[in-house]
Amino acid sequence: MMDNKRIMIAVVLCLLVTVGWNYLADYMGWISKQPVAQQQAAPAAPQEAGQPSFDSGMDAPAIVEFKPTEGREVTVSTPLYTATFHSQGGVLKSFTLNDYKETIAEYSPLVDMVGEAAANLGALGVMLDGKRSWVEGQWSFEGDNLALQGEKSGLLVFTGEVEGIRVVRELHFFADSYVVKEKIRLLNAGETPRSVRLDFTLGASSLSGPEDKYNPTKVAWFSDSEGLDSEADAKDLEAGLAKRLPLLWAGVESNYFLAAIAPESTDVAMKAKFQYGVYRVAVEHNALGLAPGAEVEAGTSYYLGPKLSMHLEKAPNLLGSAVDYGFFSILARPMVEMINFFHKYVNNYGVAIIILTILIKLAFWPLSHKSYKSMEQMKKLQPMMQKIREKYADDREKQNQEVMNLYKTYKVNPAGGCLPVLVQIPVFFGLYQALMNSIELRHASFIHNLPFTDYVWLADLSVADPFYITPVVMGLTMLLQQLMTPSSGDPLQRKMMLMLPVVFTFMFLSFPSGLVVYWLVNNVLSIFQQWLMLRKA
Repeated sequence: MMDNKRIMIAVVLCLLVTVGWNYLADYMGWISKQPVAQQQAAPAAPQEAGQPSFDSGMDAPAIVEFKPTEGREVTVSTPLYTATFHSQGGVLKSFTLNDYKETIAEYSPLVDMVGEAAANLGALGVMLDGKRSWVEGQWSFEGDNLALQGEKSGLLVFTGEVEGIRVVRELHFFADSYVVKEKIRLLNAGETPRSVRLDFTLGASSLSGPEDKYNPTKVAWFSDSEGLDSEADAKDLEAGLAKRLPLLWAGVESNYFLAAIAPESTDVAMKAKFQYGVYRVAVEHNALGLAPGAEVEAGTSYYLGPKLSMHLEKAPNLLGSAVDYGFFSILARPMVEMINFFHKYVNNYGVAIIILTILIKLAFWPLSHKSYKSMEQMKKLQPMMQKIREKYADDREKQNQEVMNLYKTYKVNPAGGCLPVLVQIPVFFGLYQALMNSIELRHASFIHNLPFTDYVWLADLSVADPFYITPVVMGLTMLLQQLMTPSSGDPLQRKMMLMLPVVFTFMFLSFPSGLVVYWLVNNVLSIFQQWLMLRKA
């Protein structure tokens, strides 16, 4: 009797587990991982509407019938961004950044990491065997908009079916991050084995302005074997780009923004193309074998946001490598950190750059002092050097030998006057890279309006001075500096040195105004130092 009771209890428990599992599967929109081979018995008697049917005598659930729902837009809002998806495939329609505007204008729209052109091509869509799942598949969505605050996270689940392959896309969002994580499950709902190629895709319109020649939009990727690489030429991208590497991430970037795919598996191929004004990137997985009823899972992360180190360093797959200052990064990175440090106290990036310039000048002050002394000594040696040239006018070798002896006797370094300039060139390029690639300095203001007017002036230190005032003043200070510099005695060399301010002025007309401010302040400090030395002499 006791044994019969135990058997009855076991049967009831089994039924509860089976029915509960089927209910969960129907609710989630996906089907069991049990092979179809175990589910091919004759169908049972008709069930009530909405209830899954079971094979007679089997305890495994049957394949749940897919029921598409009408497509609609779904919004995810966080303190960092607002994203809009369409339930037909879970494609991204827009991804606007709450803290970044397209221009410095008061009513400028927010930066959209997708753009209208890319939204029409199914940004963040999934492709199966080269087919656009959001176009050639049917989809369903049960859920609502997400509004996340603090450190909360949320989930959207899009379920679809594409030519017999059940697709479940789980997108995870985080209130304090620009990272979106995806888990995707593919299940063979047919009766024959399948081999499926899976592509995670991403599309973005231009991430830079039409006249932003120093800030191109380009396709970039990072691999263990080649490091960071990119392609900015639109014509080359129109022809298509393909790479098979141990890929960590690939995407679309400008100097200040990044939209990237970072797959969990690095055994993937990358494809990129520029068409219809859209930069398209796909990360392709190898063909995935699926037996009838079998399921496979893959994952990836997306990053759509500013190239802020504090966010990228926390992102997966070394996405922090996207913040690249080139060859002079060893100087650019500490400069950015120092400028940001000073900005905390003065709340003005222009003033922060001036403070940094003063510190750099103080660091080079002894070297500059030695340089000016060397030039002064060279000036005193000019009469003796002229006599040597006249005495050995027909013997160039002897002339050079006597001049070198003169330098040695009076302990003068002829290259001493050039040394400070040569040393400061890497600093100049380091700051140039910092200004061109640090989003902290994008739209950073120094003097917003031209004094006593309503004209916008140095409101964005990452672009050129709209009135060319700072480059012209910089050129005049450079000319004054040359006039104060002791002459070498060579008229031709003197003329060439006086031409430098003109050349530099034209070069600096299109440079970021923050860089011009640095060079201008540096010139003023150099003039002050020369004045002190001349006064002492």
